[in-house]
Order: sequence, then C-alpha cells, then structure tokens
Amino acid sequence: MADIGGGFGIGVGVGVGPYAELTFDSEGDVDRVTQGAVARMEATDVLVFAHGWNSDRSTATRLYDRFFAPFPELVGSGVRLGYVGVVWPSMRFSDEPIPDFDAPGALAEPGFGTALDPVTRRALGEFWPGREAELDRVAELLEERPESAAAFIEFGALVRELAGVDAVPAAVAPAVPALFTDDVLEVCRVLARALATAGAPAGGSDGPGQAADGPVSPVHAPDSAAGGPGFAAGGALRGLWGGAKELLRQATYYKMKKRAGVVGERGLGPVLAQLAADRPALRFHLIGHSFGARVVSFALRAVPDGARYVKSVTLLQGAFSHYAFADRLPHDRSNGGALRGLQRRVDGPVVACHSPHDSALRLFYPLASRMAGDSAGLLGFDERWGAIGHDGVQAVPGAPRLSLDTALRRGVPGAGCVSVDAGSVVRRGGAPSGAHSDICHEELARVVVTAGRMGR
Repeated sequence: MADIGGGFGIGVGVGVGPYAELTFDSEGDVDRVTQGAVARMEATDVLVFAHGWNSDRSTATRLYDRFFAPFPELVGSGVRLGYVGVVWPSMRFSDEPIPDFDAPGALAEPGFGTALDPVTRRALGEFWPGREAELDRVAELLEERPESAAAFIEFGALVRELAGVDAVPAAVAPAVPALFTDDVLEVCRVLARALATAGAPAGGSDGPGQAADGPVSPVHAPDSAAGGPGFAAGGALRGLWGGAKELLRQATYYKMKKRAGVVGERGLGPVLAQLAADRPALRFHLIGHSFGARVVSFALRAVPDGARYVKSVTLLQGAFSHYAFADRLPHDRSNGGALRGLQRRVDGPVVACHSPHDSALRLFYPLASRMAGDSAGLLGFDERWGAIGHDGVQAVPGAPRLSLDTALRRGVPGAGCVSVDAGSVVRRGGAPSGAHSDICHEELARVVVTAGRMGR
C-alpha cells in the first residue's frame, strides 16, 4: 500500500457504537482489517463520515466522537445505527484552530509568525516523505523572511516542486491552478491580502490583520483593509511572507484535493459496493466534511446504476465546485460538472450544507481553484470558481434552497440535490479558515437524520 499517513488505524475513543474505521492509503487501497470490522456490524443503517483536510488521527477521532454523539436520541426505534469513520491521509497545519477542539493559537507554539512550528514541520515531512531538503529550505525562508525577489522566486519553485506541478505534462498544464503558475510575488501579495481579510496577522508582521466586513473579495480589498501599504504594489517584500506560507498551505490542499477524489472513487466507492453485495439489507448514509465531502461524492462514481444502498448524502462545508452536479456548466454549455447527474445514484437526497462564515471557502477556495490561462488572472473573480460549501448547489434545475430552520421543520426533498444554509450555526472559528470546521452541532446531525428518513 502507498503512504497511509498519520498513523490511522482501527479507531478508539468514540462514545457511540458499534463504531469502526475504514482506513485508506493515498492511492485508495483499503486496510482489509478495517473493512472486515465494518462488514461485521449489526445495524440497519450505517453512517459513513469522511473527515476533511485539517485533520490528523486524534483530530479525526474527536470529530467523529463529537458529531456522532446526538444520533442515538434522534433516530426512530426501528433504526439500529452503525458508525463508520473514514480515515485517509490528510495534513494538519497547527495554526488552524478547530472550534470546540482548539482555542486560536493553542496548537502552534506562540511567536512563530510565518515560520513553521515544529508540529507542522513534522507533519509536512510525513505528508511529503523523502523531501526533507526541500522542506528544510522552505522552513528556512519562512523563518528568515528575506526582503528579496530572488528568495520568493526560489520559494515558489520549491512549492511547485513539492506540489508536483512541475511534473504535470504540457497537455494538461492549463488544469494547474494559477496560484502555481502566475508571478510568485503577485500570488503572495494576493494571498497576504486574503489572510488580512480573514483576520489573520497581516503579512507576517507581529500585529493582527484587519478583518474586512462581509464577503469582500481579497483581491479587490483596499490597502487599508488588506494590512496596510506593505501589500501595495512596490511595497516592502518582507510583508509578503505571510502570503508565502499560505501558498505552501495551498500546495498541500492541491495534493489533498486530488487524493480525496482518488480515495472516494477507487477506495470508498468500491468498498461500499462490496459491503452492499455482502449485506444487501444495509442502508448507507454518507457524510463528508470539507475534502471529505469530495471523498463521499466521488464514491458515487462506483455506485452501479439502479443500486439503492446509498440512502442519503450530506455534505458539510464541501470543498469542491458548486457546479459539480450540473449537467451543463453556465460558462461552458458543452460540458458538465465532474459529478454531473450522480445525485441520481442516491436513493434519497444529496444535501449540501453551506455557510457564508466559512473563510476557507469564501476567500481561499476561489483563489486556489482558478486555472492557469484564465484571462481574468488572480485579480478577477467570478462564479466559476465557487465552492459548494460556500453557496450550495448551483446550476442544477429544480434544486431547492432552504434555510436550516426550514429544513428541520419541514424536511428535505426525498431525492435530488438540495442546499441548506447552515450559517445560523456554522459561524465560529479563527483565521484563516473561519467557520470551515464549525460542524459539530446537533442541528446538522438532525439534517443527516432527516435526509436519511431515520427520524422518530
């Protein structure tokens, strides 16, 4: 098997049961021992939850423990739940707090600024094994913050190499995000502005950044809202190293985005199909957070036409395109989304919960998704690059848009895509991700129960 990452294994510490973990490596190969544990579950309905990017072994376990806790009191008497945590190699930056788990700055040691704290540096070594020399140089540059254009060029080249962008064949090079192809100084300037807009420390300085009011596109933010004149064209280069650190973070996301699709399509999807063949009475309810939403959604590619074992899919702050399920893209009518029509393989609804308080998806996802060769460049913004966890399902005719209160009072449709604005509860979190990980709420558990028709 390829890299497992983070020491994932059969889980402990989850208070509900029966509970088991499905463990996958970076190529989607499953640990057969964990698959066997799921196969032995005595249950009528199985909740299958995939974690997102900002996770390690202990964080994933705590997430599953907290999210699953309300379910026993929410389901009907004829429902016997089984609980599955999907674990796959991801990457945790210690300076990204998770509501309910961490206070801002609780993990990263204070005073590091743009430098890599030891926990994050070790995690990067596990994420990119065998690249110690490159990572050491990246860490050195982030610590020293040289006021040199040549240093930024070197940093950008190292990040591209770590991300595997330099190895992309020329024929598919336009599919590389513009973050890795545009001028590195401009990229770092834009990312530094985005960090300031999200409320992070400005440009690697010692003081806090100024948070912008409302969903301001960072590339249009004035200098006063973007951390001061250090971000202006021709400003001090030292102030851009915060953006450089964000570029490194985005390189890990770029790799995890592709990995999440592989784990879903080649790993989770076939495993669910095998489990359903062996246990045809089992009803599966898929839940995914962030890139975990991508994992469970891409698993639908392995569901045979006419199969009825996936009874619901709930996406919590999903980090993939809001056009993914569209048959036709608004800006390119000859093409559809990557998951076009796959909602029809679910014997129930696909519910996309979204929140305007998610800075990771509101600010950084569009920047990270814009493709090389886009005529607008990083200085433009349009809906092509929006995330499903920011504004829900787009360009799918007949897909209703509900408030969380309405979804809980009236229910959700029995099939097809539906968007639920969960901003009334998904609203807490520090910079740079905002409320992206604020998902452990009973209201969201009730959405899952409603979507799966498991309620009392």
